[in-house]
Amino acid sequence: MPDKRAEFIATCDVKLRLVRVEADLTQEEMAYALGISKKTLVDIEKGRRTLGWTGSVALCAVFPSSEVIASAFGGHPSEMIPALARTDQIPQRESGGNPWWETIADNGQFIIEQNLISQHYRLLTHDRTKVAASFDIDDLVPLFHGQPKE
Repeated sequence: MPDKRAEFIATCDVKLRLVRVEADLTQEEMAYALGISKKTLVDIEKGRRTLGWTGSVALCAVFPSSEVIASAFGGHPSEMIPALARTDQIPQRESGGNPWWETIADNGQFIIEQNLISQHYRLLTHDRTKVAASFDIDDLVPLFHGQPKE
């Protein structure tokens, strides 16, 4: 299984065109925004080249409001990028599913997941709507059990 940094780059490569379309940019405008040539951009969009680490970080930094990026990573990767920059020794997922999140608890109504890089938690409904997020799981437990936040 490829390391998390390689997965991050591959995800950015695949989502590049969708981010461009979402931002309503031409290939020329997108290439300029990322600091690459139009030919390089076309090659990446066609799967012949890769953004690489620097280009992937630039994509996320230049388009911080992108729903495409947020959807691909289960939230904006601003917390993942520093962790990926420091080490390739991010824990690997044993099974399928989102490679960035591990399910901690599931009560049939809500799911608590933990981000494997930033270590923060999120509370989701079963239709994957985010209800809350915190670095402290104790903040989410009352909501998980159907109790209102104090």
